[in-house]
Amino acid sequence: MAEDRKSGKLKDIEPDSKSQVTFEYVDGKPTKVKSVVISSQHSADVNQTQVRDLLRPYMIKSIPENFLNGFNEDELYINPTGNFVIGGPDGDCGLTGRKIIVDTYGGAAPHGGGAFSGKDPTKVDRSAAYAARYIAKNIVASKIADKCLIQLAYAIGVSKPLSVYVNLFDKDLDKNKFIVEKISENFDLSPRGIREMLNLNKPIYEKTSAYGHFGRIPENDGSFSWEKTDKISVFSK
Repeated sequence: MAEDRKSGKLKDIEPDSKSQVTFEYVDGKPTKVKSVVISSQHSADVNQTQVRDLLRPYMIKSIPENFLNGFNEDELYINPTGNFVIGGPDGDCGLTGRKIIVDTYGGAAPHGGGAFSGKDPTKVDRSAAYAARYIAKNIVASKIADKCLIQLAYAIGVSKPLSVYVNLFDKDLDKNKFIVEKISENFDLSPRGIREMLNLNKPIYEKTSAYGHFGRIPENDGSFSWEKTDKISVFSK
């Protein structure tokens, strides 16, 4: 949607927009989409039926077909509150803190509550969240586990984390112990260590002001360095 709006291909749709996808899970894995919400600012020249016709193709294109088998069109909610002509700061002023769940994992993972916006990388609210993502992503990419949760706990004035908690969701305590040892041996999780490891002392944060901080593609300027999977060998037994 954003690409087509910016190129001019998608007419009458304005910048302020958000979406929500609700999945049905079986044994911890998503099986099908139950509902989709897309709220998007639009020009005064189109009504809600037209907005739905403009945006529905993007939902179909964005979600893998197997997740939409049997999807009930009544569960596609586009601008459920009605007209959305006034958006952005004019319609809903506020920036500090942003939306911590939208910026991270959409509610799929516990969040400590610290927002990224307004913080430089010396603050673990930002840098340690990136480090946890980096480590967990490399663990899963190494195929030693299908799912991984990393929790890092810090105290002000103490450089090293007070605890490193790992959950691989498979009840294999030996594997869990192996992962914790490899993290301790290969990653400096002090604020300075994280900044140097991920090259965070660069002007790379403007791109994170929209479209989230995770699931992005690392770029040549150093942005989204925490999305790299260059530590797979560390966790390969």
